Amino acid sequence: MHPSKGIIGTKGDELKGKRIVLCVTGSVAAVKSPEIARELMRHGAEVYPVMTATAQKIIHPNLLEWATGNSVVTELTGKVEHVALAGDHQWKADLVLVAPATANTISKIACGIDDTPVTSVVSVAFGSNIPIIVVPAMHESMYKHPIIAENIEKLKSFGVEFVGPKIEEGKAKIADVEDVVNAVIRKLTYTRDLLGKKVLITAGPTLEYIDPIRIITNRSSGKMGVAVAEEALRRGADVTLIYGHGTVRPPEGVRVVYVETTEEMSNAVIKELSSQDYDIVVACAAVADFAPERPFERKLSTRAASELVLKLKPTPKIIEAVKKLSPKTFLVAFKAEYMLSDEEIVEKAYETLKASNADLIVANDVGRHGAGFGADTNEVFIIDKERNVIHIPLTTKREVAKKLLDIIVKNLSLSNPPPEKF
Repeated sequence: MHPSKGIIGTKGDELKGKRIVLCVTGSVAAVKSPEIARELMRHGAEVYPVMTATAQKIIHPNLLEWATGNSVVTELTGKVEHVALAGDHQWKADLVLVAPATANTISKIACGIDDTPVTSVVSVAFGSNIPIIVVPAMHESMYKHPIIAENIEKLKSFGVEFVGPKIEEGKAKIADVEDVVNAVIRKLTYTRDLLGKKVLITAGPTLEYIDPIRIITNRSSGKMGVAVAEEALRRGADVTLIYGHGTVRPPEGVRVVYVETTEEMSNAVIKELSSQDYDIVVACAAVADFAPERPFERKLSTRAASELVLKLKPTPKIIEAVKKLSPKTFLVAFKAEYMLSDEEIVEKAYETLKASNADLIVANDVGRHGAGFGADTNEVFIIDKERNVIHIPLTTKREVAKKLLDIIVKNLSLSNPPPEKF
């Protein structure tokens, strides 16, 4: 085995057994291709690189051979490499990923032109019904060219998926590596059991102003809510994330509404539920329960007084408004506790579930090791209306999100069984 393949599966097995053809074209963003290849491998994939002649002027094929542990296709020979990789046979690739994709290559693919190893591989992939993901990278002015836009829409109509780009500094930059990898995982591994479902998620902490620069908040990072948003997106849902002051970036493909205060989050939730029908609401946000009754309009001077007395008022109970606005929506509440027994956590969570008329509630103890704010892991108890309890021991927040969505999908299926056949 090539030494570079030792990283395969070190981060997960979502792509175990999957063969991915990584097509690299002549954008300066080709410098990101080895990193993309390595991350795909860390999730279990075998990656086979293909390069255009122009891409070879940006990075050397030896780099991609090192990154993947596989030979690089730089020209088509008597070995018919494009057919060997993407032809309609039992060894064909599971996915073709063009990253980065230049305006030139996108237009050639859209017009069926096969004059590089990359365009030939993609052409064969179309004929073999292999999924294709394209990750554009070019100058912003080129990306805005109406013919490029038309060609992108044309490819989308044929089922090609696009990831990115990020518009920054006058350029349509290649999407973040994490977003590319997540798109591949979504495409290849997930049952689209939430396809057509609209999901509203709240995440992150809210903050309340004492004065224009001082706040009351909590140490929530938003990681749990973002993990739920990523999982729902992978399952095909149309996801809206109402996001407080979290520290992690929301996934690409999610519609994000940014808020700061609890009142702003409450208003955003009310607006969403009043304007459209949501199948599921997952209230992960760690909202501030109290806010100063009268925030100071100017910065308080520490020299003016020896102490500061604040009068706090309760903030709106967001989850209690959900079912009143949208009775048919499946509501999942979250509740954080501190240094309680398992029995106390479940009991307090069940009381909140009843008060909010939630369908499920997810409770955790942020005082436990690895389950606190900001951690990448969590330990939770999921309780339903019948007081059934599912305990998920300490694991990654991504795994918690996956198991939670499994439970939500199961409950939705039970409440909406398929019609009987006569």
